[in-house]
Amino acid sequence: MRDEFLNETLFRDLAHARDLTEAWVTDHNTVRPHSALGYQTPAGLARHLTTAIARPAARKESSARRAIAQATPKGVNQLPAPVAAG
Repeated sequence: MRDEFLNETLFRDLAHARDLTEAWVTDHNTVRPHSALGYQTPAGLARHLTTAIARPAARKESSARRAIAQATPKGVNQLPAPVAAG
């Protein structure tokens, strides 16, 4: 804000400074894309996040943990090996 607005603008009075500042902030937050936000405007990113939060989660997504081991391939003997008493 200092580099792009305050250092380059002469204000007649406090009311003029407030009006120009409000216009600059509105332009900065709704029109200008920001590289830190993936070249979206802050207002556009807020809309995107709001709709993403409002959407219900997909049914296939689950909070349950996934199995670490993979399923046994077909044809592999799954019977327990006999253990000798001893």
